Amino acid sequence: VAALRRLGLEGVPNQAYPPALKALIGMTGEGGGAGTRYAAIDVGTNSVKLHLAERDEAGRWTPVLDRVEVTRLGEGLREHGELGRSAQARTIDVIRALADAAWGAGAVQTLMVGTAGLRFARNGQAFVDAVREACGLSIEVISGEEEARLAYLAAAQSLGIPAGSLVVFDSGGGSTQLSIGRDGRVEDRFSLPLGAVRLTEQFGLAAAVSAETITAALDAIADELGRLDALGRPETLVGMGGAVTNLAAVSLGMTEYEPDRIQGFELTRAEVEGQIARYAALDSIGRCDIPGLQPGRAEVILAGALIVLSLLRKLQRDRLRVSDRGLRHGVLMDRFPG
Repeated sequence: VAALRRLGLEGVPNQAYPPALKALIGMTGEGGGAGTRYAAIDVGTNSVKLHLAERDEAGRWTPVLDRVEVTRLGEGLREHGELGRSAQARTIDVIRALADAAWGAGAVQTLMVGTAGLRFARNGQAFVDAVREACGLSIEVISGEEEARLAYLAAAQSLGIPAGSLVVFDSGGGSTQLSIGRDGRVEDRFSLPLGAVRLTEQFGLAAAVSAETITAALDAIADELGRLDALGRPETLVGMGGAVTNLAAVSLGMTEYEPDRIQGFELTRAEVEGQIARYAALDSIGRCDIPGLQPGRAEVILAGALIVLSLLRKLQRDRLRVSDRGLRHGVLMDRFPG
């Protein structure tokens, strides 16, 4: 066990180590070649996401399993600076279930990354240790800049973005990552402590709110996005993350989430503004009746929509393209390039 830990193999299921070792050195066949399955788990401030995919001989990825579970790991983090016990417990239960699902579906290796909630929490390392003890998996807590780079990779490769200037944003529960590039090359990337969970708690956005509260929240978001003032208007804007995909699903009136319909969908500024008005008039319980909105997102969707609207305004765009492929997809593309 100690040797496996030193080699970084803790995330490999203890059932057939020879295939997993073959996968690490790129051998074809059962471990590493066409048909080999890998999994990535993204432990976010608001949700935990699993993506399991199989790579073919040409290096293309075929999705096998994709799941999102809202756990609200960052609940109370803004107020207390730490992850709460109940939030940790329910998140660990979900991680264990998703890891078991990945192994049961044939993943030879499962990688797990942690984002803003684990970067900011004083007890983030204690949570990482607890996950390792409970599940035998290590969480790599990545920087905001690395998170932005992987999101850009996922969007650019999966959407086939044309040449020209491109901004990719990934807005989550605890932070927003932005990558700025041109002709397929990343020129700048950064992370802002601007997340839907924190904004929801700060402005009480889980409840029905007044126009004055919406204005105050938008002003605060605009201040956080001041770094974008000098950027100008990009030729393409891509958004990813739970807020963006839920806005698209509501726009499409989905009763059951269909990732292929979400991927590449054009979300307009007018649509976002209309949904903001709708959410502001309802509390989180009332929002659960809206077709396309995941019930677990009902508390934070208004905050997420306000962030999306603010980005559209700052970047002088009247629409954006939605990417259902996010950080977890970028992890597989980057770590297992074929």
